[in-house]
Amino acid sequence: MAEANVLAAGSTEEESEPAPAVAAAAAAAAAAAAMPPSVARPARLPLSRVKALVKADPDVSLASQEAVFILARAAELFVETIAKDSYIYAQQGKRKTLQRKDLDNAIEAVDEFAFLEGTLD
Repeated sequence: MAEANVLAAGSTEEESEPAPAVAAAAAAAAAAAAMPPSVARPARLPLSRVKALVKADPDVSLASQEAVFILARAAELFVETIAKDSYIYAQQGKRKTLQRKDLDNAIEAVDEFAFLEGTLD
């Protein structure tokens, strides 16, 4: 009978701790709030546009939502990488604005961008 009174009063250890699902949700929300906006939002490119580009390829008949998301994320990472590498050349020229010559320099200097040589001509 004493246990029933303790449970009714709400002073047990189980009730003072949040449920695991609630605790996990609260931790996830706190982590998302602490992250910079670019990390908290997983995709910046509109997925509908990426899907339209994928479907524009005649060899593609179906594209799952996961595949579209991965392609969008890969495109975001590619743009971020080439922009950062190009910005280094803009900084060397004591500028904050990227110019075409900065992109050309990054493409020329970084081996991973060799496939882009001649595309900006």
